[in-house]
Amino acid sequence: MRESSNPVFRSLPKGQQGGYAQFGTGAAGYGAQAVHADPYVTQQYPDQQQTGVSRPLTIDDVVTKTGITLAVLSAFAVVSYFIATINPGFAMMLAMVGAIGGLVLVLVATFGRKQDNPAIVLSYAGLEGLFLGAISYLFANVISNGGYSMITQAVIGTLGVFFGMLVVYKTGAIRVTPKFTRMIVAGMFGVLALMLVNFLAAIIGGGDGLGLRSGGMLAIGFSLLCIGLAAFSFLIDFDAADQMIRAGAPEKAAWGVALGLTVTLVWLYVEILRLLSYFNQD
Repeated sequence: MRESSNPVFRSLPKGQQGGYAQFGTGAAGYGAQAVHADPYVTQQYPDQQQTGVSRPLTIDDVVTKTGITLAVLSAFAVVSYFIATINPGFAMMLAMVGAIGGLVLVLVATFGRKQDNPAIVLSYAGLEGLFLGAISYLFANVISNGGYSMITQAVIGTLGVFFGMLVVYKTGAIRVTPKFTRMIVAGMFGVLALMLVNFLAAIIGGGDGLGLRSGGMLAIGFSLLCIGLAAFSFLIDFDAADQMIRAGAPEKAAWGVALGLTVTLVWLYVEILRLLSYFNQD
C-alpha cells in the first residue's frame, strides 16, 4: 500500500488496489463492494456499515468539495489582500494568524482523524486565505515590486501546474509506484531539514543563513526544487484519492481529499510567488 507524501491523506481510507491514470473512474458498484471488504473503511467510518445511508465517494464529490474549499480560500484571500492594501500594518498580523491557525487545524485534522469534518476544512481554507492574501501583498509590494501582475502570474502558474500534473496522472505518463513515493517523501523531508537549518543559521549567525531564501542563484534553485516536489506530490495525492474512490469510501471523505489538495496547492503557490519575487526585486 502506497503512502501519500501529504500527511493529510495518510489517515484517510485507502483502497486495496494501486494503479494510475484512473482518478475518478471508480464505479459505484465496485465501490459498494469494496466498502464492505476494506477493513480500514469499516474502522474509519462505522456508521456507513451500520446504517448503509452514506453512498460511496465519487469524482463529483471530490470536485465539488475541492471547489467549495478553494472558493472559501479565495474569498478570504481577496479580503485579506485589500485589508493589507488599505492598512499595510495589518499584513504581517494577518499572515501570522492565518499561517499558525491553518497549521493548527491541519494538525488537528491529521492526528485527530477529522479530515472529513467540513467545519475544520472550511475553517482551514478561511485561515489560509488570510495568510495567502497577506503574504501575497508582502511579496508583491514590500519584498519586491511585482504588484498585481506578479500575483496573477503566480495564480496562473499554480493552476497550470495543478492541471498539468492531473493530465500526467490520467495519461499514466508517470506511474505512482512505491519507489516514486519514497523518493518524493525523502525529498520533502530533505527540503524541510534544509529550511530548518537555514532558519537556525540565520538566527545564530545573522544574515541570510545558508542563502536558501536570499534571492541569489542558490535561492532560485531551492525554490525550483520545492516547486518540483510540490508538483510531483500532486501525483501521489491524485493516487491516494483514486484509491479511496476504488475502496468505496463514503462521500464525506471528499472533504479530506479537498483538504489534502488544498495543502499542496497553498505550498505550490507560495513557492511560485517567492520565486517570482526574486526576479522583481530592485
